[in-house]
Amino acid sequence: MRLTIAAVGRMKAGPEREMVARYLDRAVGGGKPLALTGFEVIELTESRGSSSASRKTDEAKALRAAVPEGIVVALDERGKSIGSEALARQIGRWRDDGRPSASFVIGGADGLEPDFVTKADLVLSFSPLTWPHQLVRIMLAEQLYRTTTILAGHPYHRGD
Repeated sequence: MRLTIAAVGRMKAGPEREMVARYLDRAVGGGKPLALTGFEVIELTESRGSSSASRKTDEAKALRAAVPEGIVVALDERGKSIGSEALARQIGRWRDDGRPSASFVIGGADGLEPDFVTKADLVLSFSPLTWPHQLVRIMLAEQLYRTTTILAGHPYHRGD
């Protein structure tokens, strides 16, 4: 199963981009024996629409065109908050069910279009707090790496 991060906005070169790359490189190595592949980032340009609603609509259209067919996970502060082990189990179930891909979607500065969120297979929240998009990418990349370690029984994750 292919795992993808799709994000509106581009990260500049620097320590944040390097951290995302480091976690995704680790995930690639750990994911291979687990039939988890990809671990790539798709960056989309922010809309230049004149209103928040038009920007969200433009960005949702671009996201729909960019993500591969399969599971869509929308990141939204109003989403479901689950633990790392539960996320790993869910990704493992999707893989075992033969799903071709799972895309984790991060909206632009205005957030995701409500219809996009409603149609997502899972709406996931890292917190009710609003986080900078660069930090969300880092946290998501780390969680995808952590997923590979949990599914492999590796000691990186020291949960209960």
